[in-house]
Amino acid sequence: MDGQTRQMIAELVAIPSVTCTNAKQDQSNLPVIELLATWFTDYGFQCEIMPVADGKANLIAVLANGATDLTGGLVLAGHTDTVPFDGELWKSDPFTLTERDGNLYGLGTADMKGFFALILQALRALPNAKFKAPLIVIATCDEETSMAGAKALVQAAQKKEGRQGRFALIGEPTDLKPGRLHKGVMLERILITGQAGHSSDPSLGRNALDAMHEVMTRLMRYRDGLKVLQQPIFAVPHPTLNLGCIHGGDNPNRICGLCELQFDVRTLPGMKMQTIREEIRQLIADVAPTFGVELLYEPASSGAPSAETPADSPFVQYIEGLTGQTAGALAFGTEAPYFRQLGMDTVILGPGRIEQAHQPDEYIPIANIEPMVGYLTQLIKYYCVLGEAS
Repeated sequence: MDGQTRQMIAELVAIPSVTCTNAKQDQSNLPVIELLATWFTDYGFQCEIMPVADGKANLIAVLANGATDLTGGLVLAGHTDTVPFDGELWKSDPFTLTERDGNLYGLGTADMKGFFALILQALRALPNAKFKAPLIVIATCDEETSMAGAKALVQAAQKKEGRQGRFALIGEPTDLKPGRLHKGVMLERILITGQAGHSSDPSLGRNALDAMHEVMTRLMRYRDGLKVLQQPIFAVPHPTLNLGCIHGGDNPNRICGLCELQFDVRTLPGMKMQTIREEIRQLIADVAPTFGVELLYEPASSGAPSAETPADSPFVQYIEGLTGQTAGALAFGTEAPYFRQLGMDTVILGPGRIEQAHQPDEYIPIANIEPMVGYLTQLIKYYCVLGEAS
C-alpha cells in the first residue's frame, strides 16, 4: 500500500456516512460521493452523480480511455454508507484511520469505503493504458438499510438511462476469498390486535399473546419443514427462519390486547419471497377467527433477494484462477442480486474480513491490501485493456 492510498482511506473514513432506519441517526452520503467524484474525475473518469433521495446519491464513474463501445466492460462496485457505531467501545476514534498490530482501524475501512482507494492504486499501476472496454466504478447509498442505491440503478437501466457493464466485482469484505452466491433475507412482521381486560376473568378480553403463541408454534413447524431444502455449498445448507423480537402486553394482571412479532427468513438462491409469504399467510389464516383477534401480516422491510452467478461463468472461473481459490457461498447479503438483474456476472471479493464488519474496532488487514490491488490490476488489464468479453 502506498502513502497516497493510505491518505485516501483516511479521508474517506473521516467523513461520517451512517445509514440507519432510525431517522435521527441516518446521515447523508453526499460528501463521500462528492469526494470520490473529484478523485475519479482527476483520473480521467466521466462522473455522474445520481440523486436517489434527499441527501442520498450514487456515483457512476466511467473511464473509456479509447474504448468506443461503452455498453460492456468491467464494473467495480461498492457502497459508501456505514452502519451506526458504539463509539465508547472503540479503542480509537472511529473517524480517524489508526494503524496498530498490522491493521488499519476505522469505521468503513473493511465495509467498505477503503475499496475505492484500492481501485485508484490499481489504476496507478497502469499508466497510459488504452482500453478496448470501459471501466465503470459504481458507488451506492443505503446498502446497509434499504438497498435504495442499487435499486435506483436497476430502475434507471429499465428506463435505459444507465450505463451497463458485463462483469461486476463487488468489494465487500471476504478476506480475499471470492464468493459467487449468497442467501436472500426477508424481514417480516405480524401484528395481532385483541382486547384488553382484567386478568381475573379471561372472558373479558381476547388475549393477543395467546394467539401469537399459536402463530409462533406454526412458524417453528414451518421452519422445520424448510430444512428439507438443501444447498450444501452453504455453511448452513437450508433456509432459516429466526423469531427475532416480540413485544406485547403491559402488565401481568391485564389481558394482552396487542402483540407484535418480527422474524426473518434467509432464502436459498431460486426461492421466491412472494411464494414464502403466501405459504406463511395460508399457514396462519385461521388464527384470527379461532382466537377472535385481528391479524396483520406484512413485510417489515423490502428485504433483499438471494444472488447466484453460475460456477461455470467465465468471470467466476477467471477470478478463481486469479486468486487460486474456488468461489464459494457467503453468509451475508450484498448488492449482487441487483447487478445480476442488470445482466452482469457478479463476484464478491474484497480485502476486509466480515468478522470485523459492524463491530467496534473495524479494521482492514494491511497484508490484504497489496494482493487485492494486484487482483484489481489484473482484472482491469484483462477486461478493459485486452477487452476480453468472455
